[in-house]
Amino acid sequence: MSTLEIRDLHVSVNTDNGAEPILHGVNLTIKSGETHAIMGPNGSGKSTLAYSLAGHPKYEITSGSVTLDGEDVLAMEVDERARAGLFLAMQYPVEVPGVSVSNFLRTAKTSIDGEAPKIRTWMKELNTAMDELKMDPAFINRNVNEGFSGGEKKRHEIVQMDLLKPKMAILDETDSGLDVDALRVVSKGVNEAKENNNTGMLLITHYTRILRYVKPDYVHVFVKGRIAEEGGPELADKLEEEGYEAYEEAAA
Repeated sequence: MSTLEIRDLHVSVNTDNGAEPILHGVNLTIKSGETHAIMGPNGSGKSTLAYSLAGHPKYEITSGSVTLDGEDVLAMEVDERARAGLFLAMQYPVEVPGVSVSNFLRTAKTSIDGEAPKIRTWMKELNTAMDELKMDPAFINRNVNEGFSGGEKKRHEIVQMDLLKPKMAILDETDSGLDVDALRVVSKGVNEAKENNNTGMLLITHYTRILRYVKPDYVHVFVKGRIAEEGGPELADKLEEEGYEAYEEAAA
């Protein structure tokens, strides 16, 4: 059982006009096998939270703490956070010209596990993961995300999660840009990762449509860099009907 604890987290982003505070005291605890959905309007700080946890240098932690199984995440470099068990599926996955999907994934797996996987076993796991996400096996020989559609990039992110088996996965708007069929496939991959690996999930989204397939245990409303309300899956239904306006007015 693993636990990710975020306590009174304050974060600023570096801009041309200096540091701009974005997060204002976020508290959140995620345990293995739990799915936490964070929902909120544009500009509320959801992605800032995701990238701060992953260690993006653009974001400065001004106060607060983040621990994973008691270890200080904020003291770790980006690669150390990944080896500790954190995984980030990006909202806008980047292209990596000159690096094949196969080499990228095997190098990542080697780094996480501390030893290279056996080729025969690895290729079986890779092909199985690609098949489950309905990706053409030919993609393993293509450069990472180069020429991929938006849906293919998101599927590739979940393939990574399946193979790396993190303790905690942060999914930053993984549902954006997906059609209905792709959404179902990606959601199935998320659910299987949770079931097979007991992964804790932090699912960031604007909309409730992915929550029809990935059922959250907890829903958190994020407004102006804070959690404005918390509840169960029924809170997502409330947001679908009423939107965020009341929360924004209260925060203002």
